Amino acid sequence: MSRSIARLGAPPLRRQEPRVLGIARAQICDVDQVIDLRHGVEDWLASRRIVQWAPREIPESVFYDQVAAGEYYVARIDGRSSIVGAFRLLWRDPVMWQDGVFAGYVHGLVVDRAHAGNGIGGALLGWAGRTSREAGANLLRLDCVDTNVALCAYYRAAGFVPVGRRGLGSSRGVVLFQRSLAEPSTTG
Repeated sequence: MSRSIARLGAPPLRRQEPRVLGIARAQICDVDQVIDLRHGVEDWLASRRIVQWAPREIPESVFYDQVAAGEYYVARIDGRSSIVGAFRLLWRDPVMWQDGVFAGYVHGLVVDRAHAGNGIGGALLGWAGRTSREAGANLLRLDCVDTNVALCAYYRAAGFVPVGRRGLGSSRGVVLFQRSLAEPSTTG
């Protein structure tokens, strides 16, 4: 006996149209969405007892300063107004990486939970890698709290190699990851 998927309670199958992820430097008008996105991810992490960021640890004024300095990039699908991902891209990070190497440093990468699992994080990392390589960097670097095992595994799967650790206070530490930019990225 043949049954249609729709009659079994599943939505009808639809052809997925190609989607374009646009990534651009954040503007001041984007700050509220960036803050909301970050806070949403902070709350999601806290609800799962994942210690990556403390909720509201960064004052809102800092987001404005970072966007005004041109450090933040945002991603939108098909040119829509809503932001589905954001991150900072720096060229030096003397706080976490004290070797002074010119590289791309990714910080605060967030993806809207409604779009998680759709490859947006990998696309953002791929874009950051290509942009860093075009700027003359040979490495893309980031850090991750060492107790966030799933995120550390995600970065390893994306081609990042752990190259060190740094302490953050009495009980927290971070793993320092980097990926060579000598070859074109395969993640986006």
